[in-house]
Amino acid sequence: MNKLSVIYAGTPDFAVPALEALIQTGYHIAAVLTQPDRPAGRGMKLTPSPVKQVALQHDILVMQPETLKDAQVQQHIQSLNADVMLVAAYGLIIPSAVLNMPRLGCFNIHASLLPRWRGAAPIQRALLAGDSHTGVTIMKVVPALDAGDMIVKGNIAIGTRDTAQSLHDKLAQQGAELLLQVMQTLSQHGEIEAEAQDESLVTYAEKLQKSEAIIDWQQSATQISRQVRAFNPFPVAHSLLLGEVCRIWMATDASSRDDSIEANPSSHQPGQIVGLGDSIDVACGEGILRIETLQMPGGKRLSASDFCRGHALSVGMRFGE
Repeated sequence: MNKLSVIYAGTPDFAVPALEALIQTGYHIAAVLTQPDRPAGRGMKLTPSPVKQVALQHDILVMQPETLKDAQVQQHIQSLNADVMLVAAYGLIIPSAVLNMPRLGCFNIHASLLPRWRGAAPIQRALLAGDSHTGVTIMKVVPALDAGDMIVKGNIAIGTRDTAQSLHDKLAQQGAELLLQVMQTLSQHGEIEAEAQDESLVTYAEKLQKSEAIIDWQQSATQISRQVRAFNPFPVAHSLLLGEVCRIWMATDASSRDDSIEANPSSHQPGQIVGLGDSIDVACGEGILRIETLQMPGGKRLSASDFCRGHALSVGMRFGE
């Protein structure tokens, strides 16, 4: 099989499995494009992206331009004479001039079943909307946002305990597997079939706002559970408790798992604690939210049972005040 020459453009953890799969399969990575090192951690030390770290481990040329619109940067990319460019959560706009450089085109790994959830936060939006499935689409890159023709899709069921982190990890791996399929076809045939997106089915995954992480206990337990899981690991759903901001890392809709749970506890106010034990059970506008993992400022993430041992909680107390 002809091993194609690849430019790989990606930055965060999501883009790592696909790069590693390409390396392990023997494709020639002519260069990696990744965002410039950014301050990170408590010391705000300049830190290379996860993709850069992998590239350096394999002695791959790393390019970190602030923009791809620069003429010298474009000349450098052109001089690599790559067969294909592959993109995964790169984070910079790729101009048409660069998209047209690779002989076989430019392809992107997108973490949704396009045309649903084009945009910046497809994993979180799928969880918030209560979608039963999500997946990965490999598509051609065009100037318009996530609007290119689709090459192949992979489908994953969203479980009742899935978080943005757990889905991220599954989809990153699935994206790597699908990308290898695309590369094999391109290597063998020099072209690949693609299907246009149905514009009537397009939805947009808007960028997350930190304000969305504030819990409104008037919402249903189902919706709050989706919010908690969608915002794990960032920005983390939260509510006041004992006068401080309490971050809630895992919570499920108790009524979806236990028919004995009263769906509309009319005697309780939304946000009121109705049960303590292995979980902290909280009344919502509809149903009961079962909190399993939470964290107070300056403290560690704790299971509900450990949290109860260290904090003076009692049935009848309320979140949100």
